[in-house]
Amino acid sequence: MTSSEHVTPGWRIVAGQESRDLWISGRGPVLLFAFSVLLSVITYLSATNQVLNFLEQREAVHLTLQVAVAVGVLVTLLVGADAISGERERGTLESLLLTPVSRRGIVAGKLVAALTLWLATFLVGVPYLLVLATGVALVGKALLLGFVLGTVLAVALAALGLLISALSASNKVSMSVSFFLLLALFVPSQLPPMPTSWIDEVLTRVNPLGSAMHYSSAVLVKGHSWEQDLSYLISPLAALVIVVGALIIVSPRIVRLNGGSGQ
Repeated sequence: MTSSEHVTPGWRIVAGQESRDLWISGRGPVLLFAFSVLLSVITYLSATNQVLNFLEQREAVHLTLQVAVAVGVLVTLLVGADAISGERERGTLESLLLTPVSRRGIVAGKLVAALTLWLATFLVGVPYLLVLATGVALVGKALLLGFVLGTVLAVALAALGLLISALSASNKVSMSVSFFLLLALFVPSQLPPMPTSWIDEVLTRVNPLGSAMHYSSAVLVKGHSWEQDLSYLISPLAALVIVVGALIIVSPRIVRLNGGSGQ
């Protein structure tokens, strides 16, 4: 091999193949189309409300941002949950394990491929946020919050989906556990406001999705400064570090032809 030759890292090869499978097979475009229909309905209902005032417009922007982030991390988590257990059941994991790519490289490539779906959903949501934020000077804040918070949550949940997928005995178990886990994280943030108590505060702060949505609501709807509620970002960042760290450490042992962590 000459010095001019370039060797492509294994994770990039896996990421490229996984991304092609995701977008060329039709799953990615179908999910994006369904997402765009949902955002179109929300934007239409908000934009045609003739009594929309300043505060309600801010809430409409935040609602659209919530939907964009929620759907983006949902599909990212589910793609991660299918990444290993799905290949195991389809009989394609063995050929992947025989390639000269490390287990960590395989996991990293699958993680990157899953995140392309989050980036695509974010880009689809941009024009809807531009429409709803017109007149209230929220475009920059909404886009920055959506991209940063969504990316943190998407990476953490995609990594969690990969962990669940590798440890699950079947793809059905992996998808079910991941879906219900996301519901447990997201539904509490959508419940009607309750009288504030220390229990509610603790539950909000330990929930990565709930705390991230609370922070975005404080900035976009209540008009708080960026620094005022930074403590609510501890949970999403902690989830990112813990889950991704765990995936890096245990991936050589759990990426196997059979589910489970092994001996």
